[in-house]
Amino acid sequence: MTDPNFPCLLVGLGNPGREYAQTRHNIGFMLIDRLTVRLNARGMKVQAKAIVITAAYEGRKLILAKPQTYMNLSGQSVQGLARFYKLPLSNILVAHDDLDLPFCTLRMRPGGGAGGQKGIKSTIEQLGTPEFARLRLGIDRPPGRMDAAAYVLQEFTQKETIAVSETLDRAADAALLWVMEGLEAAMNRFNGALPAEK
Repeated sequence: MTDPNFPCLLVGLGNPGREYAQTRHNIGFMLIDRLTVRLNARGMKVQAKAIVITAAYEGRKLILAKPQTYMNLSGQSVQGLARFYKLPLSNILVAHDDLDLPFCTLRMRPGGGAGGQKGIKSTIEQLGTPEFARLRLGIDRPPGRMDAAAYVLQEFTQKETIAVSETLDRAADAALLWVMEGLEAAMNRFNGALPAEK
């Protein structure tokens, strides 16, 4: 369970800059934007090399963060914010794209390795532990022999954006359930949810 005596930190991973805004690698940023709108959050600032917006949900304080270090150094922001707010690991959730999950599938998990995701690798290194919650957002494997690094920097197709929007709504629901009822409840409700049609 998250500790109600501390804020909850929700970090979405991505790359800063307009050219990356709608790419597959930035679905973590897209989730933070979706939560910002849903919670009517105000007062953006830069803190620990991240764009940070504080919000409230059902009496709980949330810190919504988008690291601006570029993906491979994301852990600097996560660690900096965790240290500033003196957060227990149970109050940290990191959302990121995942090549190993089918398109628009959600998977929450309590920890584990980086699985090739360099933002998660950086976060594990900076926190000194893999024991923090993840919200994995499936983007599927690249088609054919396409290079994975090029694939994740592609924009979603017009057809895909509808399914992505629906997935972000589900992911926002999952994140807010994590805040209120903890990781196990969110995993039980949202893991294995039917992915949208591609």
